[in-house]
Amino acid sequence: MFSLQTASTALPQTLDGFLDLIEGRTMAVLTGAGVSTDSGIPDYRGEGAPPRNPMTFQQYLADPSYRKRYWAGSHLGWRRFDSTAPNEGHRALARMEAAGITNGVITQNVDGLHLRAGSQRVVELHGAMDRVRCLTCGQFFARTDIADRLTAANPWLDQPELIRLNPDGDVEIDDWEDFVVPDCTVCGGILKPDVVFFGEFVPTERFTEASALIQGADVLLIAGSSLVVNSGIRLLEQAARRRIPVVILNRGVTKGDPRAAIKLDAGTSETLGAIAERLGV
Repeated sequence: MFSLQTASTALPQTLDGFLDLIEGRTMAVLTGAGVSTDSGIPDYRGEGAPPRNPMTFQQYLADPSYRKRYWAGSHLGWRRFDSTAPNEGHRALARMEAAGITNGVITQNVDGLHLRAGSQRVVELHGAMDRVRCLTCGQFFARTDIADRLTAANPWLDQPELIRLNPDGDVEIDDWEDFVVPDCTVCGGILKPDVVFFGEFVPTERFTEASALIQGADVLLIAGSSLVVNSGIRLLEQAARRRIPVVILNRGVTKGDPRAAIKLDAGTSETLGAIAERLGV
């Protein structure tokens, strides 16, 4: 078990209440895009985020021109996406897991930053951009290898200075008709980053693993998520059915606020860092 440490600076009363709530308890953590904004990855739904109309899985499967558009934008975004580094929020969660304060992290993000920060048990609900899967034979490929193939086939498109990054590692691009799309080197099938597209379901085994973290916790902390995506709400409902406290850390309103025992309206990096400091980790 852990004990609270004396902080060098005063913290908001609501944060003190959160620290009192979790003392001696195990916490599960669900994170969203807001945890990665301080790493330079924008939030889809944060204040000032432009409206987007993301490609659906059905469009990607049905039309080669959609796959060209997707891979052109995704390739341009990948190099910058892959170069981002974990921030203090990611590192604080890794330290809390190592100290036994949390039992792991469930994340809606596809950036891999929790693992790179040192978290050991990470459930990537929506997959990860650093893996590519063949939809025909199931073969997996490292994204770096696919990126090398894309660069070789489309050298005219590799212009980092033109990149405006999106949360899923994609960018918007207008000129994509001449883009050469990679195929599976094993069977010639359609390749797709191992992420959940709009119109796809979270794989059952992945959601089961996320549910297990909540079943093994006494508190659920939701950090940096507006809870617009259905998978997050389903996990919140599991916590509510178990009658364990739910704490939401997010700038602005979320769909889960009415069900939260505590709402911390603050940035995730500084707040998670402050929590870790108070817990002595």
